[in-house]
Amino acid sequence: MLLVYITCENKKEAEKIARALLKAKLIGCANMWPINSIYRRQGKIEQCGEFVLLVKTLEKNYTKIEKLITKLHSYDLPIIAGIQVSKINQDYLKWLKKS
Repeated sequence: MLLVYITCENKKEAEKIARALLKAKLIGCANMWPINSIYRRQGKIEQCGEFVLLVKTLEKNYTKIEKLITKLHSYDLPIIAGIQVSKINQDYLKWLKKS
């Protein structure tokens, strides 16, 4: 299983991306929640509210997921980070493979 971590500008964008990934059958599930981010941009420290989108998928889908997110995302350089899951309950993994 692979978790893909993405930050989005707002809830609307996170939902739009999650629905597109589900419609394309690239993920089994998406979770989203608000966060406060602090980062360096053009030499200045900035802070803003964002939404995290964490999707559950299979590793074979990562390239397609990355392409779709890049197409839909409002950021010039979104974070799209695949996190390999080494341990997972087998019933959930079976469900994910069917999804």
